[in-house]
Amino acid sequence: MRLGGPVFTKNNSNPEDWVDALKTEGFRAAVFPLRHDADSAIINAYHKAASENDIVIAEVGAWSNPISTDSRVRKDALEHCKQQLELAERIGANCCVNIAGSRGEQWDGPHQDNFTDETFTLIVDVIREIIDAVTPKQTFYTLETMPWIFPDSIEAYLSLIKAVDRKAFAVHFDPVNLITSPRVFYHNGSMIKEFVNKLGPYIKSSHAKDIQLDVEFMVHLNEVIPGAGALDYRTLLQELHRLNSDMPLILEHLSSIEQYRAAAQYIRKTAEQEKITL
Repeated sequence: MRLGGPVFTKNNSNPEDWVDALKTEGFRAAVFPLRHDADSAIINAYHKAASENDIVIAEVGAWSNPISTDSRVRKDALEHCKQQLELAERIGANCCVNIAGSRGEQWDGPHQDNFTDETFTLIVDVIREIIDAVTPKQTFYTLETMPWIFPDSIEAYLSLIKAVDRKAFAVHFDPVNLITSPRVFYHNGSMIKEFVNKLGPYIKSSHAKDIQLDVEFMVHLNEVIPGAGALDYRTLLQELHRLNSDMPLILEHLSSIEQYRAAAQYIRKTAEQEKITL
């Protein structure tokens, strides 16, 4: 497996600084740090630097809301997704990742229409449009699971794959985003095994977070630094390693380099106990 995460560099136009920072943190995978509208020569330089230093580009982010009810927002998001997928194809990233979006004002938030049949059909149409506009041959368009929009479960992801019916549509695995109830929280290892068993051939990249369940009524689930929650990292590492020894596992959502280093240390210690190389 390949652990990765954000690094902090002073000069975004210098790929050597980026690679040096990744090596300093012991990361062998990374999120591509540039957008499609960056200078072409700089994009090429980053791509070359990653390739020459055995850095897997795990993903290109396409974070936007291509199912927005605002026609302008939706149009801009669709174009952004297509251009980011083109970038992912150009640099040979494992995937281009987004969420499905939302029918509400908050692009990644809950809304009463998010789980309708009409929204499912809209998501299918959007994914097809993005993929068909680019026709990628070496990368994939993927969706991150979310608690309040399709795909929110293993079954929903399987249904979406079948409905989209495109070889270039694949899976991004973020196990914390699938923990939406105390039942799944306490049995998340079983959920991880089932997810990999049913969707494993489609998984192109994964995220590393953690989760806590508060005792406050009603249910409160909070994202925390890896090692401070209940995510079954032993099972996660075992399953991803079994699936693909080069599978990227990307740390995210932490606020400082110190937190990223602490999270990486916890994951590396767990991996070492399982005799898994990161």
